[in-house]
Amino acid sequence: MTALLAIEGLTKAYPGVVANDDVSFAIQTGEVHALLGENGAGKSTLVKMIYGLVKPDRGVMRLRGAPYAPAEPRAARAAGVAMVFQHFSLFEALNVAENIALGMENPPKPRDLAERIRKVSETYGLPLDPFRLVGDLSAGERQRVEIIRCLLQDPKLLIMDEPTSVLTPQEVEILFHTLRKLAAEGTAILYISHKLEEIRTLCDTATILRLGKKVATCTPRDVTAAHMAELMVGKSLSVPARDAHEPGAVLLKVEGLSVSAASPFGTSLRDVTLEVRAGEVLGIGGVAGNGQDELLSVLSGETPVAAGSVTLKGVALGALGPEARRGLGLLCAPEERLGHAAAPDMSLTENALLTGRGRKGLEARGFVDWSRTRGFAEAIIARFDVRTPGPGVAARALSGGNLQKFVIGREILQDPVVLVVNQPTWGVDASAAAAIRQALLDLAQGGAAVIVISQDLDELLEISDLFCALNEGRLSVPRPARGLGMEEIGLMLGGAHDMHEVAR
Repeated sequence: MTALLAIEGLTKAYPGVVANDDVSFAIQTGEVHALLGENGAGKSTLVKMIYGLVKPDRGVMRLRGAPYAPAEPRAARAAGVAMVFQHFSLFEALNVAENIALGMENPPKPRDLAERIRKVSETYGLPLDPFRLVGDLSAGERQRVEIIRCLLQDPKLLIMDEPTSVLTPQEVEILFHTLRKLAAEGTAILYISHKLEEIRTLCDTATILRLGKKVATCTPRDVTAAHMAELMVGKSLSVPARDAHEPGAVLLKVEGLSVSAASPFGTSLRDVTLEVRAGEVLGIGGVAGNGQDELLSVLSGETPVAAGSVTLKGVALGALGPEARRGLGLLCAPEERLGHAAAPDMSLTENALLTGRGRKGLEARGFVDWSRTRGFAEAIIARFDVRTPGPGVAARALSGGNLQKFVIGREILQDPVVLVVNQPTWGVDASAAAAIRQALLDLAQGGAAVIVISQDLDELLEISDLFCALNEGRLSVPRPARGLGMEEIGLMLGGAHDMHEVAR
């Protein structure tokens, strides 16, 4: 039986690193095939070669038995290969049909395109209104736009990169139903995800990469998630844990917080109330675009408090900016790594200085102590296993997962009184994610209060003492995380019930 896509000896090297080293595997027609590996394993480079974004140094690809070497994504699409990227490429000010038209070589007339969108979206259980503005869509609906755009090309191979990271449990089920329907019709799916239980549920085969090489192939449903994780990293993984303890005094208190969105497509916060105690981890779940960025911005001091109050150990913070709040011990790590959490063109040493100069004593009398600053950056790199040649490397040169480890580590090593972090393990492999979660638990164990804002529900249930849901800028009353079921959490995230009623 001829494979739909056969990859033989694919190799790609960059200065100082071999991204893919003699990789070979095959994807069959109608197969859901997982591609697994930790950050830096070579997954992104491999799919870029399949999609025509990168040219291999050596090796060959065959599509339906014929030589396949796309010079650009347009050639890949023409051959029947489509890709849904982790980060959406949509224009918020345009409607669904206009966005889809931009991705087509020869788009039909608007009326005909709208009809095709309706037909395909209904056929695959992904209903979309062609004339809705993308800026008004939820994260799950935006992903539907990307998927429908691919399906209109009638692909033979659909590549999906972290497709469930912005979805509620109910939306994940809808997506899986769609992917199974596509596979039954003969479309092959190459599925990249760090969520190993999803891989076990959905995928027929898994190819596992480590340090650029293929190290294993397995049938996911026949092995455990832990076994796949160990194949990815080459060692046993420890499960994050901490000793049972009673929380201490309230450290951070937020009452009646209301803030208008800064942009037309942002989300206003409405009467947000919460408190977090010493030694406690408060998990805040929510589908992307429900006010997560706005909440962190208000807590960090980047956005002024319009209505309500924020206090740290009884001290009112409403009039204080980010630097003053950091001095008092309220530290924040935003979701956007490059440009917000880190300056792309600055070195890791300089990025360590940006937030650590006060609490780590990295300057005196207006002068930077560069030796001490480099030492701080080196401590972050060593403690959090940041894969980089050294602290002089620019932030943009790091992979997403390694930069995430640096950003989180930079804040944790400043001994915060309260740490607020948004998406702490976004795009991070299983080993690094476990290390970051353990570091957050250790921080709480040491007496700090920790707020984790995340779209990864498994993560929140694993490390949180209390859980609440953020929906359209409203926060539910926190509930003990232990014992919460996914169905109940999904309803909370989707706003199907009055948030306060669900909390009871």
